[in-house]
Amino acid sequence: MRLPISGSLATGLARACLILAVVILGGCNSEQTYTEVPRVTQVQQSYHFTRDVKPILEQKCIACHACNDAPCQLKLEASEGLERGASKIKVYDGSRTEDIEPTRLHIDAQTPQQWRKQGFYSVLANQSEEGVDSSGSLVHEFITLGMSNPVEENKPLNDEYKLDINREFSCPAPSEFADYAEDHPTGGMPYGVSGLTNTEYKVLSTWLEEGAVFDAQAADPSKSQQQHIKKWEDFLNQQNPRAQLVSRYLFEHLFLAHLYFSEDDARNKQFFQVVRSSNPAPEPINVIATTRPNDEPGTKVYYRLRPITDTLIHKTHIVYRFDDQRMDRYQELFLEGDWQVQQLPGYTYTDSSNPFLAFEAIPAKARYQFMLDEAEYFTRTFIRGPVCRGQIATDVIRDQFWVMFEDPEHDQYIVNPDHRKKVSPLLGLPGQKSDILDLGTEYLRYQEKRNQYRAERSQRYHEAYDKGLTLDNIWDGDNENNNAFLSIFRHHDSASVERGWIGRTPKTLWLMDYPLFERTYYELVVNFNVYGSVSHQAQTRLYFDLIRNGGESNFMLLLPPEKRQKLYASWYEGSGEIKTNLSYQDLDTKTPTAIEYNGKSPVKQQLIDLVLKKFDSVIADDPINRCRSEECAPDYKGKKSTVAMLQPLVAGDSKQLKGIQQLPEVTVLRVDAEDGEFNIYSLIRNRAHTNVAFMLGEEDRYKPDSDSLTIVDFPMSSYPNYLFRVSHKQLPEFVDQLIAINSPQDRKKLIDQWGIRRSNPEFWKNFHSMTQYLDQHRPMQSGIFDLNRYEGW
Repeated sequence: MRLPISGSLATGLARACLILAVVILGGCNSEQTYTEVPRVTQVQQSYHFTRDVKPILEQKCIACHACNDAPCQLKLEASEGLERGASKIKVYDGSRTEDIEPTRLHIDAQTPQQWRKQGFYSVLANQSEEGVDSSGSLVHEFITLGMSNPVEENKPLNDEYKLDINREFSCPAPSEFADYAEDHPTGGMPYGVSGLTNTEYKVLSTWLEEGAVFDAQAADPSKSQQQHIKKWEDFLNQQNPRAQLVSRYLFEHLFLAHLYFSEDDARNKQFFQVVRSSNPAPEPINVIATTRPNDEPGTKVYYRLRPITDTLIHKTHIVYRFDDQRMDRYQELFLEGDWQVQQLPGYTYTDSSNPFLAFEAIPAKARYQFMLDEAEYFTRTFIRGPVCRGQIATDVIRDQFWVMFEDPEHDQYIVNPDHRKKVSPLLGLPGQKSDILDLGTEYLRYQEKRNQYRAERSQRYHEAYDKGLTLDNIWDGDNENNNAFLSIFRHHDSASVERGWIGRTPKTLWLMDYPLFERTYYELVVNFNVYGSVSHQAQTRLYFDLIRNGGESNFMLLLPPEKRQKLYASWYEGSGEIKTNLSYQDLDTKTPTAIEYNGKSPVKQQLIDLVLKKFDSVIADDPINRCRSEECAPDYKGKKSTVAMLQPLVAGDSKQLKGIQQLPEVTVLRVDAEDGEFNIYSLIRNRAHTNVAFMLGEEDRYKPDSDSLTIVDFPMSSYPNYLFRVSHKQLPEFVDQLIAINSPQDRKKLIDQWGIRRSNPEFWKNFHSMTQYLDQHRPMQSGIFDLNRYEGW
């Protein structure tokens, strides 16, 4: 329900950047209880919500109306969102100077009447003191407008359709719809895409006219699941101080997780979420609705597990195994040994802003190993997490980079208690104070602490490794855990993470230690407030810049000291040099390395080759992007394999392969086999920059001739930008034509032959084939993809 009009979210950030100009130099609740109010409904129903209506919403609506950036906050992944309705209040607002009250579904209110008090209005019916009048349904008005003015089949969308994610939305209330429809005849739903069939329209309109009744949608957990729930709630609600502290730590790290007890649960899309409740089992869960998971609860806390009944959305579907083996692992990590809790932490500013002090009683090695065990999960929470549009945040990272972790036996924060005690007070995080006047002082204060910590860290490592770091400093995943090496891809305003090192050698790599990993999680997940002011958003983004720099600087310690500064400078070209001089701690060029280099090739590549060889048991092969022999893509019955056909696309940068510059961030390629099966590939465009050190002005630091392509054999990004469908027989022709295109006109010819336009009558079948593919090949990760970044070409 939206009117796209060009707009920008940069006004507030630009204002905030003025406060920090000297630093960045131009780069710029309390517990609630609820009572359900009965709705006026009709008795006889032609269609049922779960059986008839919900499948239509999942097929044609949820791809736009989900996550926190659902237009007009109309979230359709749950019936409660449809009942809640719409709001004119924006979740993502780069100009607001104050925090706003959160409006999280299932948390901040529970009934339509409570949402009305927060500014939401019905999209199902007009409501008055007399009851509900379904004839005035906004949903009905919008889908009728869409049926009256469909998109022109198989044609690019014209300029009337605004698809940029920074467009402003018009969110008409029922009394405003007539004017909206007159001014915007193409603004019906589904917006800017192949619309409802006649049958789908009949089902929705009839259901609305008959009172929009919601039937019971979710079955109770099975007996086995109930046993798991009880076992976990008993474990998390033990009352001795050690267990209480550990449970709080676990909750703050798992509150976003979609938990599953068995692989069957995951395949059947049965997941659970841990919440803080004001009452224990077996009473109904009463969620304590605080803005952050580490805010003062205001009452005694009980950790409870509740089923996730919403339709699964790829963006927010971040899974975590919660079985007996996991409980045994927690027992081993946290509850064995003789460590003691002198006093449980509170919820003060210090406790919330510095997890290293709040949880210092828990052995540091246990905390770090807990995160390493599922490093991909924790990275995914701050890479995907709750932020649905994040260009200002994601522009702090490169478009492609690799991550590895320091071994717990070598991490000096873990193994040296004196060092840990000395630096823990320096590891606090900004963002708790969100007044606009706090922006400059808070950032500068925390930047100074961070740089002081970096100086202390350099001194400690110089003393501990007088002969230098070795490959043993890198965590090997205990020779079996493939969480040890990760690849991260930025897609302009979103990002993805996968296990292993994917793609060609990236420009930069990170070496994450425990202080860096924990700070990243707390800064971007626990302490980040989607509803926060521009000051809060800017503080978060600027500190994340320091985190990236820390990961890159840690990696440098593995290289010869005399080679570090030149390579480091190449990562901060142009304006980045200013940032390295004013904002970052000086690079350590004194601590030696004990790794042997031969001087015959660039040291970064030598190190990568050594790592790939030493840790080959936990770093998966990448035959498409880093094929070193014909064995990567063997011929099959005299024909080239799909892998071999795709390899020319990753053989160079956009100076050699001009077609790369005509691709969006994430292109999905569906390859159909003759037997009716199909494979899905993601073509990821890696944009090159001189540096990523500033908040604004990214286009001025862009180096298009150095763009490259990475290909993975599954749909990676939650936000695909375009989809091509090609038969296996035609794939070589498609690849040759893609490489040759050099203009939008050439791209149009490619789209005319193989592209799936938004106006394609079979658009939805093709779009949802990505989810279908995940259902078959990666069922635990499967969810509906987001349409909001799909181009209108």
